[in-house]
Amino acid sequence: MKAAILIGVLSGAMALASCSGKEKQSDAESAPAISVAKAVEDSVVIYHTYPGTLMANNTVALVGRVDGYLREKYYTDGQLVEKGAVLFAIEDTQYRDQVQQAQAALATARSDREYASAQYSAMQKALQSDAVSVMEVNKAKSALEQAEASIKNAEAQLQTAQTNLGYCTIRAPYRGHVSAPTMSVGAYVSGAGAPVTLATLYEDATLLAEFNIADKTMQEILLGDVRNKIDLDSIPLHFQHDIPQRYYARLKYISPEVDPATGTLQLRAEVGNPAGDLHDGMYVDIALPSRSDPHAVLVKDAAISTDQLGKYLYTVSSADKVTYTPIKVGDIVRDSMRIVVSGVRPGEMYVTKALLKVRDGMTVKPVEEK
Repeated sequence: MKAAILIGVLSGAMALASCSGKEKQSDAESAPAISVAKAVEDSVVIYHTYPGTLMANNTVALVGRVDGYLREKYYTDGQLVEKGAVLFAIEDTQYRDQVQQAQAALATARSDREYASAQYSAMQKALQSDAVSVMEVNKAKSALEQAEASIKNAEAQLQTAQTNLGYCTIRAPYRGHVSAPTMSVGAYVSGAGAPVTLATLYEDATLLAEFNIADKTMQEILLGDVRNKIDLDSIPLHFQHDIPQRYYARLKYISPEVDPATGTLQLRAEVGNPAGDLHDGMYVDIALPSRSDPHAVLVKDAAISTDQLGKYLYTVSSADKVTYTPIKVGDIVRDSMRIVVSGVRPGEMYVTKALLKVRDGMTVKPVEEK
């Protein structure tokens, strides 16, 4: 009787063990495949973003400095023009006449000097034979001096006339884009009294991204630059609208004075504009490197969720169990990776997709992303 009971107990235990094994095997087989990735450790640079504005490397007002009708415009609005290109022409007839008159006056003055010089030489010789008085010699000398002064005056008038004639042709002082004109061809330019702006030329082959930063922060960045070799020659720029290529700037200028009202410094970073995508006055975000972290723990930012307790990840254990894991996070780096300050160790698996389909304690089939 006892043997029969023992056999029954053993049979029941074996049956239960068999059922339990089948249940475990069934759970493993029914576990969903979930994408996972490993938290990685890497050296990263931390960036802080500052709003700024682009400004052309040089900007100049193209002005009319003489009076006259605007005769011609030689460019298309917004056109890229080369240095020395003629952009406007003001009616120059009166200024050509003034040049000719000044040239004639100079020729007359030179002729008068030649006569006065010859007269003075003759008087000096006549004085040696007492044929003339000292008074007459002095008078001849004075006439020569007056003739020489007249030449200088005539040369100055010619220079002025030539300068005014030159003002009738407005040229590009450097290569750049020209704005639309402020006056139409045929309009009267009154530039003699005060220069009249006809257009603006932008030298925008390179531009400057201008922004402000707290003085204390800048000092910390410069200190970090020395210690951690932060690259201030390749500062990423971001724009409010899509631009076909990425742009990087080189820190070129730090203001020598702090604004006492705000405690900030003005900075300028130079950026090349080979494709002509950038324009004076554009808004830009400057991602200034502030420090480096040689042992940062990184996870995909899209894998992080938020609840009332804060940020968390679903990590996956070696037994393929999902665990709700609270974390503390830092900055985003490399566009899509987030620094994890605490909560996850390098090499630890975490769920990257189908976050709504997993829960704490769930068994999954982890599929590691490549």
